[in-house]
Amino acid sequence: MKAIQITEFGGPEVMHLVELADPKPSETQDLITVSAIGINYADTHQTENSYLSPQKLPLVPGIEVVGTTSKGIRVLAPVDGGGYAQLAVAHTAAMIPIPDGVSDEQALCMMVQGSTAWHILKTVGHVVPGETVVVHAAAGGVGTIAIQLAKMWGAKVIAVTSSESKRALATSLGADAVVEADLENLGDAIKAANGGKPVNLILEMVGGKTFDESLNILAPFGRLITYGMASRVAPTMIQPASLMGGSKTITGFWLAHCFGSKALMNDVIEELFALVKNGKLKPVIGATYGLSQATKAHQAMRARETTGKITLNPAQ
Repeated sequence: MKAIQITEFGGPEVMHLVELADPKPSETQDLITVSAIGINYADTHQTENSYLSPQKLPLVPGIEVVGTTSKGIRVLAPVDGGGYAQLAVAHTAAMIPIPDGVSDEQALCMMVQGSTAWHILKTVGHVVPGETVVVHAAAGGVGTIAIQLAKMWGAKVIAVTSSESKRALATSLGADAVVEADLENLGDAIKAANGGKPVNLILEMVGGKTFDESLNILAPFGRLITYGMASRVAPTMIQPASLMGGSKTITGFWLAHCFGSKALMNDVIEELFALVKNGKLKPVIGATYGLSQATKAHQAMRARETTGKITLNPAQ
């Protein structure tokens, strides 16, 4: 089979298209003939070994695929690595059948981005109607879904994006206001978009100064959910007293802690599939690259040139 493999850690350039032996499923797994592969920002951390869990070489990156099982069922499946390939093995219990009316690419939007948006808003964010939600990286895979879910659940949404086209996309998805991500006084701009008031819930995956300014504009009992650090710059160290003074909460979220739980993964994704099928949730497919173009796809993602979900076609 053809696959993307890395034999040294580094940037996108360390990924190479190679021929590898077909993987062998265990008794609890099945072999999937892959028809579409999801790219996640976490994959860019895998290649440089800066992910939350240590990586081992040689490595075939990728944690999600859509394909057909040995019994001919079209499924969305998480994989324990090895996703950037024409064949992949996945645990049978973790596979989620894809209903008619949901495309391969739409299904891929739900495994990481859809479930992450769901959990950071509901499970750890505890969003309630009438609250103001700030969505950083609002034109990305998580952001485009989070905007729609937050509006569906009765929140006011302030989107933060980095270009005019991304601002237009966020507005089209229902954002009540859009703020330029590169402003010097980003926190002040977000508060201005909220009528000069602090905000209730912030979805933050940039890190650095963006995190710092976000924490400063939380209202009493406000929550900041951190689920990434795309800038690769750490925020300022936080003193517990500063949280007490504002009755603020910072919560970290890593989707890996939901894997293996039917209630936290399968059931959530099945509900998201129903929303897609009924036209209530519109996944944004930003671009599809050939498997041989994986390096180019990672470069575009790291350069903030992408929107929505990015996928790979294993046939190309």
